[in-house]
Amino acid sequence: MRFAKRMDHFSEGIFTKLLDIKRRRLENGQPVIDLSVGTPNIPPAPHIMKALGEAAADPANYIYAVNDQKELLQAASDWYRQRYQVELNPATEICSLLGSQEGLAHISLSIVDEGDLVLVPDPCYPVFADGPLLAGAELYYMPQKEEHHYVIQLQDIPEAIAERAKFMLVSYPNNPTTAMAPDSFYEDLIAFAKKYDIIVLHDNAYSELVFDQQTCGSFLAFPGAMDVGIEFNSLSKTYGLAGARIGFCMGNSAVVSMLKKLKSNMDYGMFIPIQKAAIAAISGDQSDVERVRSVYEERRDMLCEGFAKLGWPISKPEATMFIWTRIPAHYDTSEQFTTDLVTRAGVIVTPGSAFGPSGEGYIRLALVQDMEQLQQALHYVEASCMLIPEK
Repeated sequence: MRFAKRMDHFSEGIFTKLLDIKRRRLENGQPVIDLSVGTPNIPPAPHIMKALGEAAADPANYIYAVNDQKELLQAASDWYRQRYQVELNPATEICSLLGSQEGLAHISLSIVDEGDLVLVPDPCYPVFADGPLLAGAELYYMPQKEEHHYVIQLQDIPEAIAERAKFMLVSYPNNPTTAMAPDSFYEDLIAFAKKYDIIVLHDNAYSELVFDQQTCGSFLAFPGAMDVGIEFNSLSKTYGLAGARIGFCMGNSAVVSMLKKLKSNMDYGMFIPIQKAAIAAISGDQSDVERVRSVYEERRDMLCEGFAKLGWPISKPEATMFIWTRIPAHYDTSEQFTTDLVTRAGVIVTPGSAFGPSGEGYIRLALVQDMEQLQQALHYVEASCMLIPEK
């Protein structure tokens, strides 16, 4: 058999590998606490589950959706107006995604041709790079360095690269680094995109998971943003709907229309009961959003303070549901540390190297277990003595 050359760019996904390690440990009766995949364990608010359940009980809702319901698009428009002070035409500037991951995997197919240059952050969520690679693009990595608080330095991108670039992906609050970007970054980003005629995609999946009384808005709220790009948003973390796969593409009508055209040839739309759940989430009572944020902040504090007591100081992230930190000094690579962590302590995290070249030397922990499990993880690590350098 012969297969596509594009598959030479890919290996088995890191999360698949980690789940395989988890499965084998459980089969052997060994304890596992999984802090690798960002799978929320906080369920949706009752009114969201009620809307989903009632819609799922209606036999009429099992037809192909084909398109987004008008009620969903209007609810998304109202949501962005009320939450982010952004005005969007529901008919031309919004389309749903079967989760942000699906949109990130496919949008490059509607923008770039084989050999076109795409700018992606480094480190970055893997599909930021994988999506353009599937489209045959050439990648240029924009470093997100600790000394710059993980904010991309646009002025460091070579002129020749900027002139070739057709598309760029950015995301703050950032996965995996957890960083936020100042307003000045977005102003510079818009000017940069206009100067070099680059389409911008800003992934805004974590705008509600911002801690210590800080707030976060939308890329589209900045003057000129709608001229150069779009924003993805997700209901996975904010509303506990990760498995339902609900996301949105919003912004520039030309970019949105091309993605709509592509998706019309790839899927038959979002299951109608899930559309109903999405409407309930973004148009209903929002008080649960603060509760979800508080839960993640409490988990962050416990884990960071707990590891500090064990001799591994970790800075508290200002946003997202993750912790991004350097590996202990007596380890050489992130993969070495993560392997040791699971084999000696039964705790699974993601090596920073899975997020790109600049991720080496770091790990990402996901705050996806309750307080009791996190406390147990600290106990397992302490008992393993792996944070103590061997003499």
